Amino acid sequence: MTTVRPETPADRDAVRRVVTEAFGDDGGQVADLVDLLDSSGATRASLVAEADGEVVGHVQLSRAWVDARERLVEVLVLSPLGVLPARQRSGNGTALLAAAVSVARESGAPAVFLEGSPAYYSARGFARGSELGFERPSARIPDPAFQVVVFDAREEWMTGRLVYCEAFWALDCVGLRDPLLAELEQVFESDL
Repeated sequence: MTTVRPETPADRDAVRRVVTEAFGDDGGQVADLVDLLDSSGATRASLVAEADGEVVGHVQLSRAWVDARERLVEVLVLSPLGVLPARQRSGNGTALLAAAVSVARESGAPAVFLEGSPAYYSARGFARGSELGFERPSARIPDPAFQVVVFDAREEWMTGRLVYCEAFWALDCVGLRDPLLAELEQVFESDL
């Protein structure tokens, strides 16, 4: 049985292993993002999935802002979310996602954003950000992949561009680059 719980300092090496393996060729860079979010004070929550005494997944919530006309609004970004390859497709990612959304809701944040598969995330309560008045922080994020869940704390005026914290930009962990970006844009266009 999988348990989702807050990360502890003793989990640090296991989290780095999960992230590195889950993200393949980009794993080292994403693991560095986790560390930089923590060391910069941007992390708002870090959760792990544990099964049979082993950390098999990880998700992180960090601070970001919506640049609304009235003022900046602090929101959350759910990234990264990773599960060991051998433990994928067994509900661990969905459990982590649900727990992170619950933590985000309980924090009083008006919204939580992520970059990801619209098919996967829309089935789990996320919606396309642009349909709710939000703008992507980068043109390298295909519009269908710019996903959000809004909570009761959101007010109608809270729309505008999402602004990631510095760690995402410093490590170039925003969106995708060509040729993968162009390939995914073609996939999304053919699905319309």
